[in-house]
Amino acid sequence: MAKKQDSFYFDNFVACAEDACRASQMLKETLEDFRPDELKERLDRLHEIEHSADMKKHEMLDHLAKEFLPPIEREDIVSLSQNIDNITDKVEDVMLRVYMNNVQDIEPNALKMTDIVIRCCDGVRELLVEFKNFKRSKNLKQLVIRINDLEEEADKMFMESIRGLYTESDDPLRVIAWRDIYIYLERCADACEHAADVVESVVMKNS
Repeated sequence: MAKKQDSFYFDNFVACAEDACRASQMLKETLEDFRPDELKERLDRLHEIEHSADMKKHEMLDHLAKEFLPPIEREDIVSLSQNIDNITDKVEDVMLRVYMNNVQDIEPNALKMTDIVIRCCDGVRELLVEFKNFKRSKNLKQLVIRINDLEEEADKMFMESIRGLYTESDDPLRVIAWRDIYIYLERCADACEHAADVVESVVMKNS
């Protein structure tokens, strides 16, 4: 169990991961019940979540600057915090592309990829809850593997989706718009895997 004075960092990691989960759920709700005329409002609400995550990250970095002896190396805390924050940023990037590309209807595979992103975010949150007890945990490795597997699933869906655009659509603007969106959806899964990789690295260094 982490010492009480160390809990701030681990709790902050979890709280930031929860913001990523909230953002991915909002993305899914927006795409499932897609209303182009409400997209700007949805984007603003998603940006509020992203801003909340940024504030948590800055609070943690301010705390770290005054900390004499953090529970893990400073550069690892900074790296993990940034990688968790990147997840929320990438989810917002997807919504931004939907808005900027003036999408009027949603590709079915985008919903499937969004579901994978949600599972990735949930996996990261679960991993970070367990991370507090990383010196005793027997589950961390499997949680990291699960996120790696989900990222591979996202990669496969990405390839199928891009191929589908080029083989099934005769509208070049649609192809360009959705290729862009799929790239950013795949980056969401990548960001989750990167956060998991940092956790795994910290565990290895402290074993």
